Amino acid sequence: MPFDASSVRVAPAPGAVPPNDPVEQLIHLLSRLPGLGRRSARRAVLKMLQDPQRLMIPLASALEAAAEAVRPCRVCGNLDSRDPCSVCRDPRRERGLVCVVEGVSDLWALERAGAHRGLYHVLGGTLSALAGVGPEDLSIQPLVERVAGGEVEEVILALPATVEGATTGHYLVDRLRPLSVPVTRLAQGVPMGGALDVLDDGTLAAALRARRPA
Repeated sequence: MPFDASSVRVAPAPGAVPPNDPVEQLIHLLSRLPGLGRRSARRAVLKMLQDPQRLMIPLASALEAAAEAVRPCRVCGNLDSRDPCSVCRDPRRERGLVCVVEGVSDLWALERAGAHRGLYHVLGGTLSALAGVGPEDLSIQPLVERVAGGEVEEVILALPATVEGATTGHYLVDRLRPLSVPVTRLAQGVPMGGALDVLDDGTLAAALRARRPA
């Protein structure tokens, strides 16, 4: 009797999402977000399913609108629905003061604290030999070009207090030194190994006020 391959049923891999199960698919996608495991994602999905008209449908619409409208700012790298972003377009900002951050989450943390009234520059990461991240992988050359333009009067390095953050800071100081623009860095309040987006507003504000020469 010939072997019929279509009769063989393959068991799904552990943790695999059934392709025709929208609830499990939604739980799987939400669980991939920072701070959400499967348990938290399951609770969130259940809450939305219990009131889809008020919670799920507006959320789906907002997600679709954000995906279509939000883009990186061509000036600083912030994420916004306008380009340049609302920070770069704000005429009340001190345009000679540029705060350099690792990622957009750090920019948003500083904005939430209300501690910085200048502009920003998002590097998109930090230098890491182990991870294979070099200067060409970050937005370093655009920063050098911004400073060379003559409008920047001070560069603040608001980088994480990690080995990678320190390495990136030293590299930026070397790259910016020929341009004769003061380069400062955050001082007190930022612990070694600490990420900016998890610090409280008061700590961020104190660290920014107490910056020192790099």
